Amino acid sequence: MKKPFILLADDELRIRKLVSDFLIKAGFEVLCARDGKEALDIFTEQGNKIALIILDVMMPNMNGWEVLKEIKELSIVPVIMLTARGEEADQLKGFKLGANDYVNKPFSPSVLVARVENLLKRSGKIGSKQLVFGNISIEPESRIAFVENSPIELTPKEFDLLLYFFNNMGIALTRDKLLNAVWNYDYFGDLRTVDTHIKQLRAKLGIYSSYIQTVRGIGYRLKVQSETIDQN
Repeated sequence: MKKPFILLADDELRIRKLVSDFLIKAGFEVLCARDGKEALDIFTEQGNKIALIILDVMMPNMNGWEVLKEIKELSIVPVIMLTARGEEADQLKGFKLGANDYVNKPFSPSVLVARVENLLKRSGKIGSKQLVFGNISIEPESRIAFVENSPIELTPKEFDLLLYFFNNMGIALTRDKLLNAVWNYDYFGDLRTVDTHIKQLRAKLGIYSSYIQTVRGIGYRLKVQSETIDQN
């Protein structure tokens, strides 16, 4: 199973090193930022793979509040605020801006790691069973799909369709079967709905779109080996 990425932003090198060491030991990948602007830049570039953010409040260039506000306008990624200020008003401000947890300095790194793990479990980003097929994987419980360990955005129906393929690997599935399984028997659409969603799903799988093979005269199947395939 892939390691979740944590973005850690703190202007103190000692704290970045200490927290990073504990997170890495717990099985996480860590991206570090020395100030608020760098944290926001990293999130802008790599936000699709970041599972959780730890933000210090008092940082140069952009403080933690400003970074939190920007991030929460773009994402629902969990955020833990890390600060030496313990006033209730500051905690309320953080929660109103969308913070998910609040840790006061000085703190125990092991307790911080436990809070990280707890937040990720609650958000379904760790502890989920992962199904793997070639370079594609999915987590049914958290409903997240990955291509080469990078999450991809799927609509609910696209995810259901991919999950059904995973549960029927190598089996040729008719359009009727796919329609009934994913859209249910009371759906009044036509078989072109399946073709449209297959086309969209293939596009999101990128270079691995060929995993979903067209079986002439039948429908589709999930398979790596190439046999008689029509991708049109």
